[in-house]
Amino acid sequence: MKTVSEVNAHGGVQGVYSHASECCACDMTFAVFVPPQAGKRPCPVVWYLSGLTCTHANVMEKGEYRRLATELGLIIVCPDTSPRGDIPDVEDNWQLGKGAGFYVDATQAPWSANYRMYSYITDELPALIGEHFPVDMGRQAIFGHSMGGHGALTIALKNPARFKSCSAFAPIVHPMGADWAIGAFRSYLGEDENFWREHDACALIEDGARFPEFLVDQGSADGFLDEGLRPWLFEEACKDTGIGLTLRMQEGYDHSYYFISSFMEDHLRWHAARIG
Repeated sequence: MKTVSEVNAHGGVQGVYSHASECCACDMTFAVFVPPQAGKRPCPVVWYLSGLTCTHANVMEKGEYRRLATELGLIIVCPDTSPRGDIPDVEDNWQLGKGAGFYVDATQAPWSANYRMYSYITDELPALIGEHFPVDMGRQAIFGHSMGGHGALTIALKNPARFKSCSAFAPIVHPMGADWAIGAFRSYLGEDENFWREHDACALIEDGARFPEFLVDQGSADGFLDEGLRPWLFEEACKDTGIGLTLRMQEGYDHSYYFISSFMEDHLRWHAARIG
């Protein structure tokens, strides 16, 4: 692991790091905020997954999480959204390739050699974080935005014993039926939609996956609301399953980091209360 940068912030350290990823067969960059409490004891870790076209830097620069992370004693890990470097890509399509990893393990060539973001987020990066940072891996939470919200929901549903809590900002809850996700799913996972279901939050719940509860915030002025997000489908999927869902429609908010930063404190307090 290489240190790209480290700066002091709110009594803690905001760092950016890189390493050679075996899963993605390229160098990967990620950000970690370590609060001052970590100098005395291991701290809980909260994973934040970013959305389409983003890197680790978007939430690090615009998410406004550090003050409260220091107050609550939380380590915040912000991975990249996809592999980078000299790898397959489609330059004129922001919904496929670099910046659009969709947190799946691609099975189709040429994507399968690098686009293995599910394994990277669930296996390789946690091992690296556990080795190099003072984290309490028995207390983990996960959240994300848009494509990253999709990643957080599906990863939590598939790993309920690992994560104490999960939340999302404007998640893509049913990518199998969303125009801006279908192309990536077909390219990465093939034509058989039965294989898509394990990376679709609504389908996972229909197929029996369970998680205790979710917090979802969605802006009513989000331009992607009707086209690709459709949180009411997730609400319907959770109904009569025993899954608790707090779905909050935030009047007048859009899809941007102005929206995310406005409710970041609510989400971090949600996770801190459940991590312990």
